[in-house]
Amino acid sequence: MSDLQRKDLSPAWKATKPFLNGGLSGMAATCIIQPIDMVKVRIQIGAKGGPLAVAKEIIAKDGAGGLYKGLSAGLLRQATYTTARLGIFQIFSDMLKQQNQGKNIPLYQKAGAGLAAGGLGALVGSPADLSLIRMQSDSTLPEAQRRNYKGVGDALTRIVKDEGAMGLFRGAGPTVTRAMALNMGMLASNDQAKELLEEAGFAKDGQAVVLGGALIAGFCAAACSLPFDFVKTRIQKMDKLADGSYPYKSPIDCAVKTFREEGALKFYTGFPTYCLRIAPHVAFTLIFVATLPKLEAKIGL
Repeated sequence: MSDLQRKDLSPAWKATKPFLNGGLSGMAATCIIQPIDMVKVRIQIGAKGGPLAVAKEIIAKDGAGGLYKGLSAGLLRQATYTTARLGIFQIFSDMLKQQNQGKNIPLYQKAGAGLAAGGLGALVGSPADLSLIRMQSDSTLPEAQRRNYKGVGDALTRIVKDEGAMGLFRGAGPTVTRAMALNMGMLASNDQAKELLEEAGFAKDGQAVVLGGALIAGFCAAACSLPFDFVKTRIQKMDKLADGSYPYKSPIDCAVKTFREEGALKFYTGFPTYCLRIAPHVAFTLIFVATLPKLEAKIGL
C-alpha cells in the first residue's frame, strides 16, 4: 500500500477504530465470562442454591455446553451494543477534551458521556440482549412453554413473527436504563481511576494503571447496575398469565411490586455472582481496549 493510499485511509480508520476495538474487546470478554453469566441469569429467575450448585445443575441437565447456551446471542450483543457504546464514549470524550483545551475532563462530564453512550448503545443491542435472556432461561420453563430457539437468528426471526417487530424491543426501557447506570459506573470510574493512579506516580498507560482502572471500574459498574439488571431480566423473561395479561405493566410497575412484595434487597439477588460476572467482563473488556491499539500500532494501524 502506497503512502498516499495509507493517508487516504487514515481518517476512515481513525473514525472506525474505537468502534471496532470496542466490539472486539467485548466479544473476547464474553467468550471468557459466558458461563458465569449463564449462572447469574438462572439465579435471578429463581434457581435455588449457590453459584456452584446452580452451575452443577446446569451441567447435569444440559452438559458442559449448557453453560454456553446463548453464546451466539451474547456475541451479537457485544458486536452491536459494545461496539456502539465504547465508540460513542470515545467520541464524546474527545469532544469534551477539546472543549477543555486538552486537559482531563471532570468526573461529572465523564459520567454524562458514559450515561449517553450506554443508553445509545443499549438501543442498538436490545434485540440481541432479549434473545440472549430468553435462550438462557428457556430450559427453566415447563416443557410446554419452552421456545426451543435453535440460535440467535431463529430467536430474532420468531420474535418478529410471533410478537411483531416491536417485540424485539421488549424490556428496552430497563435495558437502556441499566446500560446507562452500568456505563456511567464503568467508563467514568475507569478514566478517573487511571488519572488518579498516574498522578500517584504510576506510568501513563502502564500495566498497573490499566489493570487498576479496569478492576475499580468493574466493581463500580456492578454496584450501579444490578437493580436495573434485575428488573430488566424479569421484564424480558415474563410470560402471559392465565387471563392473557402480563405480570408487570412496565419496568416501574415491576420495580414497585418487587419492592412491596419482596423488599429492597431483592434487587440485589445474586449480587456475588453478578459482581463476579460483571466485574471481570468489564475488566477484560477495558484491558483489551487498552491493549488492541498498542498491537495495532506495531503493525502500522
